[in-house]
Amino acid sequence: MADVKNNDSIGKTLLVVLVLCLICSIVVAGSAVGLKPRQQEQRALDKQRNILAVAGLMKPEMQADEVASVYAERITPRLLDLKSGELLAKDPASFNASLALKDPAQSLSLDAGQDPAGIKRRSNIVEIYLVKDASKQVQEVVLPIYGNGLWSMMYAFVALDTDGRTVNGITYYDQGETPGLGGEVENPNWRQQFVGKKVLDDNGMPALKVVKGAARPGDEYAVDGLSGATLTSNGVQHSFDFWMGELGFGPFLKQVREGGLNNG
Repeated sequence: MADVKNNDSIGKTLLVVLVLCLICSIVVAGSAVGLKPRQQEQRALDKQRNILAVAGLMKPEMQADEVASVYAERITPRLLDLKSGELLAKDPASFNASLALKDPAQSLSLDAGQDPAGIKRRSNIVEIYLVKDASKQVQEVVLPIYGNGLWSMMYAFVALDTDGRTVNGITYYDQGETPGLGGEVENPNWRQQFVGKKVLDDNGMPALKVVKGAARPGDEYAVDGLSGATLTSNGVQHSFDFWMGELGFGPFLKQVREGGLNNG
C-alpha cells in the first residue's frame, strides 16, 4: 500500500508541475505578444531620436510626442537604389530591410575585396532620411552606415551637407565595443571631430581617414583615432571606405554633388 500511495504522490506532483509549466508558458507567451506593439513603438521612437540627434534637431527636454512631431515635420524617409543612386517612389513603410538583406534577389553578396567593412551582404535598397528646412528644401541627408569593429557590428547615422561631402554629424547608436576604449565611438567629444570633415575628395572618392594618434591640425579629411582602440578605429575607417564608395552611397552622392538632392 505504501508503494501505491508513493506512486500516486509522485504522479500528482508531476501533474502539478506540468500544469504550472503550461500556465507559465501561456503567461510568458501572452506577455510577449502583448508587449510587442509597445516594443516596436519604442524602437521606432529610439530611431527617430537618433536621426534627429545626428541632424542637430534633438533637444534634451523633448518628450516622445515632441520627437514624433518634429520628426514628421522635418524628416522625410526615402528608399534609395544603391546601384543607380536614384531615390525611389516606393513607400518606405512597405520595405522590410531584414528580409531584403537575406534575399539574394534583393541583395548583393560581397567578396573579401569588396567588403572592407566585413558586412558580407548588402541590400540593394536602403532607407535614407532627407532633413528639410521650414521651406521644405533639403538641408542635409542622413545616411545609415555599419561595419565590424573589434567585438561587434557598429551601427551609425551620418549627416551630410547638401554638397554631398561635408559631415554635419555622426552618431553611433548600436555597438558592443569595449567600454572606455572602442566604446568611445559614442563619446560626443570624439564624434564632434567629424563635423566639417570631408568624406570624399574632389574626385568623389572616399577620403576620410581615422588617424592613429592625432590628426594634423587643419586636415579636412582626418580625425583622431580612438586611444587604445586601434581595431575599433579601423572598423570606423572601413565603414566609411565601403559606404562612401561605389558599392555604397557613391552613386547617390555623385548626384547630390551635381545638385540633384532637391529634385528627388
